[in-house]
Amino acid sequence: MSHVVILGAGLGGTIMAYEVKEKLRREDRLTVVNLGTAYSFVPSNPWVAVGWREPQDITVDLSAVLAKRGIGLRPEGARRVHPKENRIELNDGSFLDYDYLVIATGPDLAFDEIPGLGPNGFTQSICHIDHAVAAKTQFDALLKKPGPIVVGAVQGASCYGPAYEFAFILDTALRRARKRDQVPMTFVTPEPYIGHLGLDGVGDTKGLIESAMRERHIKWITNAKVTRVEAGKMFAEEVNEDGSVKASHELPFSFSMMLPAFRGVPAVAGIEGLTNPRGFISIDKYQRNPAFPNVFAIGVCVAIPPVGKTPLPVGVPKTGFMIESMVTATAENIGALLKGEKPKAVATWNAVCLADFGDEGIAFVAQPQIPPRNVNWSSQGKWVHAAKAGFEKYFLHKVRQGKADTFYENMTLDILGIKKLKDIHIEPAE
Repeated sequence: MSHVVILGAGLGGTIMAYEVKEKLRREDRLTVVNLGTAYSFVPSNPWVAVGWREPQDITVDLSAVLAKRGIGLRPEGARRVHPKENRIELNDGSFLDYDYLVIATGPDLAFDEIPGLGPNGFTQSICHIDHAVAAKTQFDALLKKPGPIVVGAVQGASCYGPAYEFAFILDTALRRARKRDQVPMTFVTPEPYIGHLGLDGVGDTKGLIESAMRERHIKWITNAKVTRVEAGKMFAEEVNEDGSVKASHELPFSFSMMLPAFRGVPAVAGIEGLTNPRGFISIDKYQRNPAFPNVFAIGVCVAIPPVGKTPLPVGVPKTGFMIESMVTATAENIGALLKGEKPKAVATWNAVCLADFGDEGIAFVAQPQIPPRNVNWSSQGKWVHAAKAGFEKYFLHKVRQGKADTFYENMTLDILGIKKLKDIHIEPAE
């Protein structure tokens, strides 16, 4: 008998549990470790922050779903991973042994790296459902007393799509409330140009997003390093290509949402051989840690080097479909190990992204996500907003039903020529 443990029940961890369950033998056990029993659909947090969704609309209690599938759930959360001992220390002081571990924790949010940043400081966040609920309170206050908005991401961030989404959603929500004319908006980002996205652009994301921002009267500052935030005021340095200061900005705001830099969670940070200096999990092409080959990692917690050189740190995003391809490869490889075979599945890391603007949006496909690419496509239209809302309902349905994917999803992806896995190949015998 083998015990497979999944650490984290976010987008990647939950689908990982459903998919790897199908690969286990009858005698094997599967346990999910998470802080609490709730799954929330993070891509919908921007809608929660402006009142277009209620938290319960995008939240699923996993207790019954996992139990129905024969999957254990430990809601205490993890205090520390001990990979040399093949066990996890839980927050209640107990320990959980494993034969195979899949780390799917997501990131730790590094608000503390910039004075005044974050929900405990002076800016809002949409990274967690609780943050989005708090942001909604501040958005309501903005509607009553309009003033400037500063929105974007700070240096070291590795998730830019939601920042752009939220800027445009704020614009749409303010226009509907007939308050937009009273609210100047500035987008602040460390990206070298608008639409870089941590990917050096996809298709014409630079032209499409710049055009949309001009049309909606959103100003921007790129190559921006946020140095500190005070009540109603943000301080940022705009840098040149060599990193020298080009201009200093003092930006007043009545409402601000800034995405923070990410780092590894405390449960894994600083473990030699497991993580890089930032606390992200090192993996090989099979999603497996080189130092501890019975440990796999998927999603935002995975270490990926930046795409190209930029004046300020600009991380690489891990988009939803890219994470799902990691999940599929990891499930295949754990299944192979349980049969006494070698890992052989390699994830495509393809990216399929729908960026909602509230009334329209931008979609892009990058195959693979990291350039050079075989497919590099982007498009804009009202259909994107409808597609994002449809995907939200579809994905939450999958989670509630305990399914990793469906026949209809696979058929649609095949028609589009998008595959989760590279051709599976057998590695030469060592």
